[in-house]
Amino acid sequence: MHPLKSEQYCYNIKYFMNFTLLVTVIVTGITLVAAAYIIAKLIGPRSYAKVKGEPYESGIPTRGSSWIPIHVGYYLFAILFLMFDVETVFLYPWAVVVKQFGAAALLSIGFFLVVLVFGLAYAWRKGALEWK
Repeated sequence: MHPLKSEQYCYNIKYFMNFTLLVTVIVTGITLVAAAYIIAKLIGPRSYAKVKGEPYESGIPTRGSSWIPIHVGYYLFAILFLMFDVETVFLYPWAVVVKQFGAAALLSIGFFLVVLVFGLAYAWRKGALEWK
């Protein structure tokens, strides 16, 4: 067999193997999700009582509309918490690779923390962290 044809053959085999692996992963994922859904439908408890559709509030019957306005401060506080919580999660991967990258990693995380502290100071100054 000619060497160029052999290389092309190996390339085609590798391409086919990668494509086969991708298709296998997708089909397996779809199958597992469908199987979990079907099994849950088959063995899950069923209740068709009128009470099932009503909201449960600690056993106390609800009065009035459940569509009440909620103060924006709660949402703002939750968003700030999530923002700083998620940004703090980025510190772990940095700590893992800091020795490999040296001063560049230290400079980048320093900039990251400065932006984080300025964001916190801005939110604090605007009064976003105070319960009103």
